[in-house]
Amino acid sequence: MASDIDIGTMFGAGGADTFMGLPPCFDVTQIEAKIGLIGVPCATPYPSVGPYCSGAPAAMRAVMSHYGDNIQHMDFDLGGRVFPDGEVCAVDCGDLPYDENEARANRKRIRDAVCWMLDRGAVPIVMGGDDSIPIPVVQSFEGRGDLTILQIDAHIDWREEVGGVQMGLSSTMRRSSETPHVTKIIQAGQRAIGSARPEDYEDAVAWGTKFITAQKIHKEGTAQVIEQIDSGSDVLISLDVDALDPSIVPAVLGPAPGGLSYYQVVEMIQGVAGKARIAGFNIVELFPERDVNGLGALNAARIVINALGHVARQVA
Repeated sequence: MASDIDIGTMFGAGGADTFMGLPPCFDVTQIEAKIGLIGVPCATPYPSVGPYCSGAPAAMRAVMSHYGDNIQHMDFDLGGRVFPDGEVCAVDCGDLPYDENEARANRKRIRDAVCWMLDRGAVPIVMGGDDSIPIPVVQSFEGRGDLTILQIDAHIDWREEVGGVQMGLSSTMRRSSETPHVTKIIQAGQRAIGSARPEDYEDAVAWGTKFITAQKIHKEGTAQVIEQIDSGSDVLISLDVDALDPSIVPAVLGPAPGGLSYYQVVEMIQGVAGKARIAGFNIVELFPERDVNGLGALNAARIVINALGHVARQVA
């Protein structure tokens, strides 16, 4: 019995099927809200791992399910309510269907869904899912003006291909760099060893990517990341939760010591919102089967709430 008690239960909150009790909009083509949250379980998984993070959207919804009745309460990370005027301006569009054997169709569904949101004036907040999801998300912004990407990630994702797969998790920033509307890429939080080889890093630098490693952020803070953002620009924040330290987000495919803190990530979201426009946000790589007491899901979901709150302040 005691294991079923949480702080929401103490204050009489019931469970919610949507993220933090947001109104549902299960037909994204009919979205009328200013912000659309959507779950994307899978895009292009490598055959060796399959759809390893497909349960991530459900895990983030579940960990916040008892906070739906608290959405009008004080949120100290945001300095007020999640929605500053008290009017909820976001909807939860549920999860996109997927087929782990039909990656092309998965990517098209993601592009189409995000395009519908953008066409109808909604800022997309995408909860994944495997690490390749940013590729179709970035593609959805084509023809909508210049886009800056702030990728917060332990790894740089500049491989041309892995095992013949060019749209997989190790190639998200290289594919993004090839899109005509992406004019700036800032990558923050890199550490340890991943799939990138020295020549991949050199390609990224030659393209013009700005790197601020995790060690540098720990030494000098997050302001140096925000300094790279152009005032008034449109920014897609792309967060891979393995950027955070495994002591607070153990639920990842590739954990490494020395990761970022929760507040370092929150500060970067705050900094972007204070200097530019958050045009979209995606979060990937939460691996629920590797979580410990829902700790990773909680940190991931709280970061989503911070993104949601800052976008709400921009569109109010």
